[in-house]
Amino acid sequence: MPEEHAILAVLPDFTGDLLQVPPMASALKLEGVRLYELRRRGVTVERKARPVRVYSLTLTAIDPQEETAGFEISCSSGTYVRTLIADLAERLETGAYLTALRRTRVGHLSVEQAAQPDDLTPSTLRNRIIQMSEVVSHLPAVEVDEDDERAVRSGRVIRLGGMAGSFRVERGGMLLAIYRGDEKVSRAEVVLCGG
Repeated sequence: MPEEHAILAVLPDFTGDLLQVPPMASALKLEGVRLYELRRRGVTVERKARPVRVYSLTLTAIDPQEETAGFEISCSSGTYVRTLIADLAERLETGAYLTALRRTRVGHLSVEQAAQPDDLTPSTLRNRIIQMSEVVSHLPAVEVDEDDERAVRSGRVIRLGGMAGSFRVERGGMLLAIYRGDEKVSRAEVVLCGG
């Protein structure tokens, strides 16, 4: 197992904007087939590296006797943490795999806000449901007119100049969908209302 100073020395190389090759175990599709399905068939295909961002990567524990290490990672959506750790190990000329992975935050929702399973009963469950509008409240909102509302309800592309990244689409304060823009056109990620 690499020594602590060696691990710490390479951590900066695995933070910031990175290109990451998705693993064959991912749910990404190639010609309509998920990569993990191809992997199950014994097929390996070339995958393009995708941009991800690792905001922070911290070594939190190391046990040379057990040959284990613990990390805390803050990263963008789409980052494959298992791949990140495997790439880190490869840089250190060793091997590694995850024995545990715990997501502690998604957007503005944290594990501290989560209910314990034993606290959920039929009578308390309804009070713990987080409304969709609250889940996506951290995303910028775009109010659409009647014509764009019809397009959104059908999941069609809409033209909202200057919108980049994910945003919520609303009409009269009602959440209709989550879209992602590329500054020219915006495409539906999730439509929450029917056409």
